[in-house]
Amino acid sequence: MGKTALIVIDMINTYTHEDAHLLLPSVEKTLPCVVELIDRARGHEIPVIYANDNFGEWRSHHGEILQTALEGPHASLVRPLAPDKSSLFVVKARHSIFYETPLGYLLSQQGIDHVVLCGQVTEQCVLYSALDAHIRHLRVTVPRDAVAHIHEDLADAALRMMERNMGAGVVASAEIDFGDS
Repeated sequence: MGKTALIVIDMINTYTHEDAHLLLPSVEKTLPCVVELIDRARGHEIPVIYANDNFGEWRSHHGEILQTALEGPHASLVRPLAPDKSSLFVVKARHSIFYETPLGYLLSQQGIDHVVLCGQVTEQCVLYSALDAHIRHLRVTVPRDAVAHIHEDLADAALRMMERNMGAGVVASAEIDFGDS
């Protein structure tokens, strides 16, 4: 049996993009669950991996992405879940956390065969990342209360697709037991 990793998708964010006003209420609602998952994972020494968009800033790195978000108008949504020194960070440029990133290699080097995906956006980056994890034969869990959406109806459909078509475990975040990993 392999190991589990918690992957935090696109939560290091300035929320200055076009759909941010639609996304922010969901982020505010899910933030406590994301923070709680990160804290529990760290407490059980489960790798916490941040997979974050570079927002088209091709000279940026993870420290700069974090600093920009912490200086932005919604720093209060970033500060509670900021990476610590043990966190791993993968910069991505497209929707999937796997597309043109070293994440697959990182997971294999760490012996990880189960990913817990939290973050945003359920009907976009989380969905595409779950599909890419599934086709890589990784077990996938998505805590429904720790993923934020732009459109609730599309998010509900995306969660059903992840569960039905990809065999993902779609559960409440409180049901995730990092102690078994």
